[in-house]
Amino acid sequence: MKNGKFQVGIIGCGGIAGAHANTYKRMDDVEIVALADIIPGKAAQFAKNFGFEGARLYNSHSELLENETELDAVSICTYNRQHAIPTIEALNRGINVIVEKPMSVTLDEAVEMVRAEKKSGKILSIGFQPRFDESMKFMKKVVRSGELGEVYYIQTGGGRRRGIPGSTFIEDKTAGVGALGDIGCYSLDMCLDAIGYPKPLTVTAFKSDYIGKNPKQYREADRFSVDDFSAAFIRLEGGIVIDFRIAWAMNVDTPGDTIILGKEGGLRIPSTDCWNGGFGDMTLYKTIAGCNVQTVLPTPKGGDCWYGKLRSFLEAVKNGGKAPVPTSQILYNQAILDGIVRSAQLGKEVEINIPEI
Repeated sequence: MKNGKFQVGIIGCGGIAGAHANTYKRMDDVEIVALADIIPGKAAQFAKNFGFEGARLYNSHSELLENETELDAVSICTYNRQHAIPTIEALNRGINVIVEKPMSVTLDEAVEMVRAEKKSGKILSIGFQPRFDESMKFMKKVVRSGELGEVYYIQTGGGRRRGIPGSTFIEDKTAGVGALGDIGCYSLDMCLDAIGYPKPLTVTAFKSDYIGKNPKQYREADRFSVDDFSAAFIRLEGGIVIDFRIAWAMNVDTPGDTIILGKEGGLRIPSTDCWNGGFGDMTLYKTIAGCNVQTVLPTPKGGDCWYGKLRSFLEAVKNGGKAPVPTSQILYNQAILDGIVRSAQLGKEVEINIPEI
């Protein structure tokens, strides 16, 4: 820290970077000192839009990292296929990193990111702000309370009847994955975090692009080259299975609520279009004295997700703590996404093998 302020850089000045910028601006002990984007003029316009006129501007992450020797942290807000490289380079230079989700596009990339993290001794946190939503925290508390007993089956997913984004989200060369990596990773994280992130073992999956590539149904069909719908059956250690489906676009309003089944009870969580924080009241199902009982749980709403995400990261940097959303967990999330892609391509079940790190 310099003069009592975190020295922070932002790599990638697109839409999601604006959320980082607005949140950092609310923190008196943060100074945005450097910005980088590969599109000429974009970093300068970003600086102007958010009042960072004093920030130094660069045309690449490498230029920024080579010249900024006093950074405490960087926010990496690039498109998906460029998450791994700047993350690894920043860690190798001794800079703490928070990178947007998904962690990467492939499991191999994620493994290299974790190896760089461990070698550097610095913090690498992954941008899963839904964890800081009050609904999400309460759901996790209910699952971990023991009311459900041992969990053995989860149905989860969600998505939109029509809700394909544009920009770099829809092309393989930039995004790598579509709905699967954009909102599917949130749905998986919600459930996996609640049950303690058991290791994934196998995946059998399907993914499609029928609506995204249909010019009658999507305005940029000529550019579309990722998934708009994915479904998978995932086996985890401990005999737990996840029945998963996620969509940017489908011909139904929802693929169903999230259901968590335990040996002593069940929990129903209302479907949402993105799992980006906030959902309706949950319902707990139990059998008491031989009677089937269901209880609506008034579920708290709200929570400053973005502030919680970035503040917890900076506090860990300041105090030498642990990453608030650790790679030890999100590596499993990424392994599942990778497995879904491989299984869908091969048309058969695949094993998930995570290398030793």
